[in-house]
Amino acid sequence: MSKLLFRCGRHLTSLPLDHSLRGRLYIHTPNFRVFSADANGETKPDTINGSAYDDGKYPTGDFVYRPRTAWEDFMVKTRLFFALPWRRFQSGSVLKLVLRGEITDQLRSFSRALSLPQICGNFEKAAYDPRVAGIYLHIDNLSCGWGKLDEIRRHILDFKKSGKFIIGYVPTCGVKEYYIGSACEELYAPPNAYVGLYGFLVQASFLSGVFEKIGVEPQVERVGKYKSAGDQLTRKSMSDENREMLASLLDNIYRNWLEKISLAKGKQKEDIENFINEGAHQVEGMKKEGLITDIKYDDEVMDLLRTRLGIPHTKLLPTVGYRKYCNVRRSTLGLTGSKDLIAIIRASGSISRTPGRFNAPSSRIIAEQFIQKIRRVKVSKKYKAVIIRIDSPGGDALASDLMWREIKLLAAAKPVIASMSDVAASGGYYMAMAANAIVAEKLTLTGSIGVVTGKFNLGKLYEYIGYNKEIISRGKYAEIFAAEHRPFRADEAELFSKRAHDMYKQFRDKAASSRSMTVDKMEQAAQGRVWVGEDAASLGLVDAIGGLSRAIAIAKQKANIPLERQVTVVELSQPPSPLEMLSGMGDTFVEANEAVKDLIHEMESSDAIQARMDGILVEKFEGVSYSNSVLSLLKDYLKIL
Repeated sequence: MSKLLFRCGRHLTSLPLDHSLRGRLYIHTPNFRVFSADANGETKPDTINGSAYDDGKYPTGDFVYRPRTAWEDFMVKTRLFFALPWRRFQSGSVLKLVLRGEITDQLRSFSRALSLPQICGNFEKAAYDPRVAGIYLHIDNLSCGWGKLDEIRRHILDFKKSGKFIIGYVPTCGVKEYYIGSACEELYAPPNAYVGLYGFLVQASFLSGVFEKIGVEPQVERVGKYKSAGDQLTRKSMSDENREMLASLLDNIYRNWLEKISLAKGKQKEDIENFINEGAHQVEGMKKEGLITDIKYDDEVMDLLRTRLGIPHTKLLPTVGYRKYCNVRRSTLGLTGSKDLIAIIRASGSISRTPGRFNAPSSRIIAEQFIQKIRRVKVSKKYKAVIIRIDSPGGDALASDLMWREIKLLAAAKPVIASMSDVAASGGYYMAMAANAIVAEKLTLTGSIGVVTGKFNLGKLYEYIGYNKEIISRGKYAEIFAAEHRPFRADEAELFSKRAHDMYKQFRDKAASSRSMTVDKMEQAAQGRVWVGEDAASLGLVDAIGGLSRAIAIAKQKANIPLERQVTVVELSQPPSPLEMLSGMGDTFVEANEAVKDLIHEMESSDAIQARMDGILVEKFEGVSYSNSVLSLLKDYLKIL
């Protein structure tokens, strides 16, 4: 399985590259882009192959801190006085946020994973909460993509506009942790912090040699020379295209990281790069180079905060934690109340048409449920605009197309803006291209307009283990997907290829129509190639670079709402309740035997769009099924090789 590995001292953190992204990434070519810098030092692409990207076409959505009037301050304090006990805490408290582990783009109140909407909401609320003196941010072993990191980093910079302090603490200082920490006003690390600013690497693994040994022959059809998910099944080494694109991903991430860090620390990019190449692994080196403020233990930083706030060292520092602060309502702080409502529908995870028996609540995008939300919003007169927030590598092609249709109909009735998180590729991009405008982060992975489909010929494996399968069929092509005990016949292979090419043309042509591009021009951006957000914008696949705040600003513009007017953002993708989660768990345990039987039957007969093997997802933009219970056992076997 392809992963990006980021070394962090003694630890390794990894970012899996999902099935639609593995090995299909943009590589720089000479004079491909021209960059300019904005007032904040952000670099933005101006041209690509002669096509202009106009970043000024849409409002930026930049956060502007607006001090309270005396009346507004009085009303906020009055609401705080009558707040429920679990939403109260001492005035002058420090908001202590611990960013560690997985960060999801969903709203989750009952999960160990942190919620990006809640993290960002806490930053915004704290800027206006008179009880919050500042933020103490612990950053440790982050597990998320660069789109989410940019959203968090943006909110840290926005919070600083309030004039309140934000201090960071990094016991584990890898490239992701430091990327966030460098935006803080001050940054501290303990004496034995794990320092892992060694650089970036990408690696890809290949299963062809394994398959040869166990008698499995993958028969893969791909459309798009950069659509290389099948390479991991059919090759023993990287293709030239795969190597190009993986190198490109590193190039984009590395360049962006150097730019942001050098800007934050007032240093030359060459100085930061030299520090990395020295292999520095001790925190003293970071202090010497001015990359951190000082070396302190957590209790020493707490003492520093007590002194700053004038609190005697004999008393505890008043703090409020992440979970409790999530309970503070935006309305209490006067951050809502506008009659102009904008709906947000979140679409996170792989795409399925119907719910599965073993899917955790909100763990994937279920087309049936998503379409119901879209239709309710369409007929509602409450919402002036809609934002579809996408964090998905794709999945079921039919499901993606059905959702595309509903989003397209909604966009004809009211403004719809697609906001991309870490990834919106393949089916994720399919959904986005139905919107009136698309906003992506600089390093969002998007595009992947291509097709990979295939089946396994298990004939030699079956012979080796003594397994036999016989089929009685009627119809020339009845066995095309069921006969995994033999390879395709010549006529079957021809039909299989034709179907894949037809699916590719449909995807490409719909993308061209949705983005008001000619098919020839879209073909240049397609071919299964994955682009980072800034390059996708230059190609016309994306309209603007930014986060959710910019998507909201564009939604206001298209809904003819004055940009300076406050709007109320309504989340329509609420997290499951504890009762729903317990109910789901109960059903799973009680009906486990039946569910396993259904799962095997589903794999044998359904029009599944993706199949897992050792974490690899073979993406197929057509209804194909080649799996059975024996193949399931094979998958489990391969996982432990």
